[in-house]
Amino acid sequence: MGAPRLSSTPLPGIGVRYDLTTREQQRISVVAHRDGARTLSAYRQDDPDACALSVRLTSGEATALVDALAPDHHSPNLLSTTELGLVAERIELASTSHWNGRVLGDTRMRTETGASIVAVLRRAEAIPSPTPDFRLAGGDTLIVIGTREGVDTAAAILGRT
Repeated sequence: MGAPRLSSTPLPGIGVRYDLTTREQQRISVVAHRDGARTLSAYRQDDPDACALSVRLTSGEATALVDALAPDHHSPNLLSTTELGLVAERIELASTSHWNGRVLGDTRMRTETGASIVAVLRRAEAIPSPTPDFRLAGGDTLIVIGTREGVDTAAAILGRT
């Protein structure tokens, strides 16, 4: 069995096509479109020119697929990590959350976890540096920064129903 092979081909005006040939000689391609979308295609083993499957994915769907393929090195909620041991993560507040309709200060987030809620994403709006009297709502996505342990504890607190 040969090793997997990956090649790339520029597609002017479209993006870049990546072709993977697996150890079992199966061919898969991904077209990375300039608008962030991806097209994933798999080819028949008996006829490598015949496409057996083609799926167009939005950038969000492509990210979710990456998460499924490589969950240990990538999380959809993890925004970044630093050499200082801090992480920034997105945490969605469920409509059934205990905190739905309550003010941010009631969570005592920084006091209880050492993590900070630095922004709230609500619908198409970003609210930076929400104050303690900011009222939380189900469906909000909270941007939380802290240590891994602090952010995990924050997620547990925010998930309380």
